[in-house]
Amino acid sequence: MTPSPASPIAAEPSDALDALRAHFPILASKTYFNACSYGPLSVEVEAALHEYMKIRHEQGARWDIYVEKAENTRRMLGELLCCDPDDVSISTSVSQSLNTLLSAFQFDGPRRDIVTTDFDFPTTAQILLAQEGRGAKVKRVEADESGTALRMAQFDELIDDQTLLVQVPLVCYRNGVWTDIDPIVELAHARGAMVLVDAYQAIGTRAYDVSASGADFLVGGCTKYLLAGAGTGFMYVRDAQGNGLQPVATGWFAQANPYAMDIYHHEPHDTARRFEAGTPNAVGLFAAEAGLKLLLDVGMETVGANVKAVTDGIKAMIDRNGWHLVTPNDHHGAMLAIRSNDAPKLVERLDARDVILTERDNNIRVAPHFYNNAADVEKLEFALRAESALLPNL
Repeated sequence: MTPSPASPIAAEPSDALDALRAHFPILASKTYFNACSYGPLSVEVEAALHEYMKIRHEQGARWDIYVEKAENTRRMLGELLCCDPDDVSISTSVSQSLNTLLSAFQFDGPRRDIVTTDFDFPTTAQILLAQEGRGAKVKRVEADESGTALRMAQFDELIDDQTLLVQVPLVCYRNGVWTDIDPIVELAHARGAMVLVDAYQAIGTRAYDVSASGADFLVGGCTKYLLAGAGTGFMYVRDAQGNGLQPVATGWFAQANPYAMDIYHHEPHDTARRFEAGTPNAVGLFAAEAGLKLLLDVGMETVGANVKAVTDGIKAMIDRNGWHLVTPNDHHGAMLAIRSNDAPKLVERLDARDVILTERDNNIRVAPHFYNNAADVEKLEFALRAESALLPNL
């Protein structure tokens, strides 16, 4: 490989970064850039999964421990999101959170429109479209010709006095675009609509204050940048104790006292817990607690600095090789999309070279996290140069 220019990656001293990398055994043998799909397994999360199995083998059911894990997860999500933990509900997925939230809305009044976007992940789009069976009308803000920006003027055109909810992804899962939601929130609120933010591809990659964002709701999960695994989602509900929303999709863990075992009354919790459902995913909560603790122990300042340093290094790599960065250079999340002639084949070829990433829209998605370093970028560059026939030049 031709020597590369001096790397700009220097956010964390190499010895400190090496210590962080040691938490993830896969990094010893693979160059892992797949956080946008599934985060790597840390020794802490592995230990938490073994702890769950040990409890099951030795003690059977320990609901007190499972509930403690849920509350610890809620507390750490509150810390991560800079909000009151009582405004956080725990679920098994974004799908569950969103379906529960929408069950609190009626679509038979003057406000029945939902404004969404071309950047939606399928689950949010499909769930919103399903509400048309209940009387909702779904309108969509389109992407521009580049496919990497929403037509912001369309929010002004589509949001009016019939709009109930505006839904927008903070980071698009296909291209990594970070959308500035501030003007969208301001416009929606000025016209009496609520705003739901899908932050699955954003939370955990840099510091984020959901309270300051103005969003009414925010959903995400622990599979990707929160370092845990599938089976734990969450939702922020602004002013959960005062907003008056009462979901009809519910369960016993949504009750004020789940242990009352009262089959004659429905008494939902007065916090965001009323947006929860049935028996929580205990094993997922063991993983979620461990992953969140590791992330918060690293610190979001360090996480954000490391992610920026690595994405800057990747962009410099793309530029010096004349490849096509699809993602806008100046407003993106942790994931960057690079144009390919045959992205599925390129992902397969890179996997054979121990470089792990994924693809969408015939672009490869390179998704680093705080544990990636300059050596990872060099290995990625070496592998991409070896497979350069699958990468068009500008």
